[in-house]
Amino acid sequence: MRREFVLVLLAGAVGAGLVVLAVRQAWAQAIFTPPRPLPAQDISVTGQQLVPLASALALAALACLAAVIATRSVIRRAVGALLAVLGAGTAAAASAGVRTATVLAAARASALDGPLGGSTTSGASSGGAVHGIVISGAGRAVLAGAPWRAAAVAGAVVVLLAGLATVWRGPRWPVMSSRFERSRQGGASPRANTESMWESLSRDVDPTVDGGTRT
Repeated sequence: MRREFVLVLLAGAVGAGLVVLAVRQAWAQAIFTPPRPLPAQDISVTGQQLVPLASALALAALACLAAVIATRSVIRRAVGALLAVLGAGTAAAASAGVRTATVLAAARASALDGPLGGSTTSGASSGGAVHGIVISGAGRAVLAGAPWRAAAVAGAVVVLLAGLATVWRGPRWPVMSSRFERSRQGGASPRANTESMWESLSRDVDPTVDGGTRT
């Protein structure tokens, strides 16, 4: 059971991590063709810019995996259901169709936030103005991140399966904190130890010596 527990948690963490890694890669290229003699501009657009929801849901899934460790029984099953929902939502977001307008808008926003678009010095301002003219012209999108999008979907599916496995088998898995709880229940409470020490002192018995000795 413990091995199965660890394997499911590891699979869920790897799946969510794969999604986060995949969406940070370039999924598309925005190519702007301004009037001559200005040069064409090629801007990479990441999956994070196109489908930010996928990354947010993957991070939420990682937090949900931590909750699986801390819960048990019916609550753990409910957390597993939430994990499955997060995985399904991530897969849907990562596999959603990307429109040309979305790619171009994300590229323009990225370019305006860049060093040229956000510059305030006189020399860079002229460069920023030219850059603004370039990205305001006609553009086209080239989708080039199909492998990374497939990786994101695959990672989301792994998270979904980890959630379903938690719903099915979660209540049977051990609780990570059970050893700590047993040791806490087996030992005397601090209050009981304090009362015992004062009682020993009232009888002129040294409580720091095994068996107790009279002072």
